[in-house]
Amino acid sequence: MRIATSRAAPTSASRVRKAIFPVAGLGTRFLPATKALPKETLTLVDRPLIQYAVDEARAAGIEQFIFVTARGKTNIEDHFDAAPELERSLERAGKLALLQAVRDATLECGQVSTVRQHRPLGLGHAVWCARHLIGDEPFAVILPDDVVSADTPCLRQMVEVQAETGGSVIAAMEVAPEQAQAYGILDVMSGPGATAPVRGIVEKPRTGTAPSNLAVIGRYILQPTIFGHLSAQSRGSGGEIQLTDAIAAEIAAGGHVFAHRFSGMRFDCGSKQGFLQATVSYALANPELRDDFAQFLSGVLAQQKAAE
Repeated sequence: MRIATSRAAPTSASRVRKAIFPVAGLGTRFLPATKALPKETLTLVDRPLIQYAVDEARAAGIEQFIFVTARGKTNIEDHFDAAPELERSLERAGKLALLQAVRDATLECGQVSTVRQHRPLGLGHAVWCARHLIGDEPFAVILPDDVVSADTPCLRQMVEVQAETGGSVIAAMEVAPEQAQAYGILDVMSGPGATAPVRGIVEKPRTGTAPSNLAVIGRYILQPTIFGHLSAQSRGSGGEIQLTDAIAAEIAAGGHVFAHRFSGMRFDCGSKQGFLQATVSYALANPELRDDFAQFLSGVLAQQKAAE
């Protein structure tokens, strides 16, 4: 379901090739686990959160991976580096499946760039920190906290939409009215289909003031003109430089922004409950774990019910 436009198909120069991963957060909701371990490297079944994000980007055709980091985050880069000694050891032991898994987690030389965000000034500031690596082309922003389980990866859905609409594309999902104050909320033009033009966006609106129940999640495709709005360094909700405020300014300046109701299930792995929900869901989807794990869960539930 798409919006008809008169735009020509994007040239190779305007194809979405780069993605920014804001990974400078402290992960305070997972302390003490994240005291010395970046929250992005917390393991969801068999892979760290950051690898789910990178794998999704790869599936969407991303070629350049830009990590906006902070102190204590170097093992994010290390995870995607080659590990020759480990690979030789696995090869000698005949553990070929594990060897392939390690190689699949490696990004090629020149694909990874890192930028330091020295002060925690918000998502908009994190994106702005990577401006010199983007140039004059559209780019993606992926928040590793948001893990999306989908037959067609979420960012790939968005890239396909952006190839037809041009402009910027934001991943969106419906939330209950009482949850709206925890999200950026979109004001969209009504119409059929999964994609709609955005008229406005409000970050964490007060209860009862949200323009809709359509919330932004951590996937964006943005035009480089967004950096002009972010350069104003205006503080918004929470005293931070909000990406949603810059997107609102982009719309006010005549930029084309579209909301895409993605197909799939989103897990907020920045919260303990969301992380646990994702763990259960992904474990049950894993062929090697599914049967035994389902049996274990059934036993736990039966014990709880008997104890009531």
